Amino acid sequence: LRRDWLAQPGDAGRAALFAAHGAERAALAGRVMIEQSDFVIAIWDGRTRAAIGGTGQTIAQALELGAPVIWIDPADPQGWRILYAPESLSAPALVTTEGCDMALAGLVRDALRPSAGDEDTSGGAAAMARERWRPRSNRAWHLYRRIEALFGGEPRPFRSLVQRYESPAAVASGSGAEALGVARTLPGGDPRLPALIETEVMRRFAWADGVSAQLSDAYRGGMTMNFILSATAITAGIAYQPLGPAWKWPFATAEFLFLVTILLITRHGGKVRWHGRWFETRRVAEYLRHAPMLLLLGVARPPGRWPKGSGDAWPEYYARHALREIGLPRVTVTNAYLRQTLADLLEHHVGRQRDYHRQKARRLATVHHRLDNLSSASFAAAVISVTIFLVLSVFQTIDLVSLAWLEKVAKLFTFLGVFFPTMGAMLAGIRFFGDFERFAAISEVTAEKLDGIDGRIRLLLAAPDEGIDYARVSELAHGADDIVIDEIENWQAVFGGKHITVPA
Repeated sequence: LRRDWLAQPGDAGRAALFAAHGAERAALAGRVMIEQSDFVIAIWDGRTRAAIGGTGQTIAQALELGAPVIWIDPADPQGWRILYAPESLSAPALVTTEGCDMALAGLVRDALRPSAGDEDTSGGAAAMARERWRPRSNRAWHLYRRIEALFGGEPRPFRSLVQRYESPAAVASGSGAEALGVARTLPGGDPRLPALIETEVMRRFAWADGVSAQLSDAYRGGMTMNFILSATAITAGIAYQPLGPAWKWPFATAEFLFLVTILLITRHGGKVRWHGRWFETRRVAEYLRHAPMLLLLGVARPPGRWPKGSGDAWPEYYARHALREIGLPRVTVTNAYLRQTLADLLEHHVGRQRDYHRQKARRLATVHHRLDNLSSASFAAAVISVTIFLVLSVFQTIDLVSLAWLEKVAKLFTFLGVFFPTMGAMLAGIRFFGDFERFAAISEVTAEKLDGIDGRIRLLLAAPDEGIDYARVSELAHGADDIVIDEIENWQAVFGGKHITVPA
């Protein structure tokens, strides 16, 4: 466009076309800069935000993306101020300069530490280093996943559920091989980037993913075990009745041991923070899982768009700085580069995630319905057992059944009247704790959103090369990342308050 304009410098239309496309590129560069920043320092006269790619428009874009802006007016450099919201640009006179020194110190502190009150100034690296990575899952904590296997409608429900976690050293030749292969073959790609993605992102992902899976098994398996032990304790406490009082002490002993085990699991799970550590490491793993497609495009999550954890902020800090450590790809972004990234990386990744969430939604919905049906059947069995006893009692009054025989079976029916509701309550408690129906709905929505992104990717791939530009491809990468982050936030909203506790 510039050559075309220089060939006929008097043509106003060609000059305007070149200026418009140049401004569009400047705006894209501004967004890339904002995404890599904790806050922005802007020297601006405050006159206009209308110029695309100009300082005023870039400031407005930064505020829209959640990046604070330190605004210095050249006409009054001592009166600098800090802007936090795009609305402040509409009434800059209302933005006071008071307290700016303390506010600036806070911005710098937050940029250098996970949170103001966090003593772990290493940005989460120490928190991750304290975790122990194991090569496989522990059979003792498989109960939650066994419930999914039994009620999820999949074949071989009693199969081994031992998971073997991919080691950080093996990720380059395992799950990360395809993405690394794409990175190495991108036309004009950055030759240093594949190795950095493997060491700084994929290895960290494998570590966090394995640790999080272990903690998930411990937390959810421990809570499921508490529900089962609680029902077993109640059942054991009354199971002696059909056998007679002489059998009370062994059943009472069993009840005591079950109750003590519940307390020990709950105390240990709370002490070692199964719930909190699972949340933290899972957030890190999910942020890093989707990072390669973003890094190869120079795309990052803007500072104001990172989720806010209910506790520590270090997982977001850790992931953000792990990605920044790699930096932007040193490439000339050509149509060929964009097409291959779109086709061989982004489309495959989005498609796999969509299929995973669809299958997960079906499995969890099946678990929910089967647990619900079995729980209802248990309560129905209780009603039937009580009804049978009442009918027998009526028969006894009209001498169809002897009183001695009725007294003999009464204890059995008392046991059944407690056993069936207890089993029904246990299944309902596991269903409530697991929230299978809500997680199925979350995955279904996520799958639909990803399918929409996949459709847009296929439409863009069908376009000629000149129709594939950086703005469109980076927007699709952002769209896929936003869907993943939304799913994480929804998942946290469900499980956030479900700390390990005794089943009430």
